[in-house]
Amino acid sequence: MAVDHRKRITIWNEFVHERTKPEVKELYPDGIHETIRHALVEKLGDGFNVGCATLDQPEHGLTDEVLENTDVLLWWGHAAHDRVEDAIVAKVHRRVLSGMGLIVLHSGHASKIFQRLMGTSCMLRWRDAGELERLWIISPGHPILAGVENPYFELPAAEMYGEHFDIPEPDELLLISWFEGGEVFRSGCTFRRGQGRIFYFSPGHETFPIYHNVNVQCIIANAVQWAAPITRGTYDPDGRHIQASLSPIKCA
Repeated sequence: MAVDHRKRITIWNEFVHERTKPEVKELYPDGIHETIRHALVEKLGDGFNVGCATLDQPEHGLTDEVLENTDVLLWWGHAAHDRVEDAIVAKVHRRVLSGMGLIVLHSGHASKIFQRLMGTSCMLRWRDAGELERLWIISPGHPILAGVENPYFELPAAEMYGEHFDIPEPDELLLISWFEGGEVFRSGCTFRRGQGRIFYFSPGHETFPIYHNVNVQCIIANAVQWAAPITRGTYDPDGRHIQASLSPIKCA
């Protein structure tokens, strides 16, 4: 039987709002995870095997086999952080330290795994008023932002996230958001924990079609490539993570 050498991506979504809120189900009828999965399949091509896991599955879909075979894990949660079992969080934590990439999306800032990795509350100011969000690109040469050609892009309606954001100093600050109410927010941050790379990306409130936005999709796809190691357990002599080769992503 042929061996699948593709990078393995797992999108984790608690999958609660889509089942309980009609306005969310209308935007994401198969779940936020499926919208993101379709975008990644389109943008990343054949070199990646993209799957999904949800809260209601046994072990939240994150069995030992799934985690050991995941190169990059994406995490979206909001209403059910407290329902994620501590034993599963511990397994994800170990995998990140050993080299698995982690992309934390929107309200995943309050997830148990992000708080554990950051060592802080990860809390912030917020206001759900459907305001314009302008995301400024402040590190245009970074591979996560490849293909986003303008100095900024806008989301017509978004939930406001504002400072102070209680996180450690990011290794790299890639995006800063400005909102109509005047607040600003560190909306794209990278971190390294152990041998794993982490990217926090804030846009993604469930009542707005943010994961249908081409720039948001592009940044997530780039982040997957950036966070993925070449092979599990392969690092350079200084102990730094060696990333997979990056393929150009079409953002427009």
